[in-house]
Amino acid sequence: MAVDPVCKMDVDEATAKFTSEYKGKTYYFCAPGCKKLFERDPEAYLKGS
Repeated sequence: MAVDPVCKMDVDEATAKFTSEYKGKTYYFCAPGCKKLFERDPEAYLKGS
């Protein structure tokens, strides 16, 4: 399981519909809203992760 970097929900990589690539890594999201927020400012959600 991956963790949505925006809302911290568990997301199954095998069935995730929303993904984004950033600095060579794939991130998984529970919903399109979380993906959109992440893509607007990825560093804000990756600090401390």
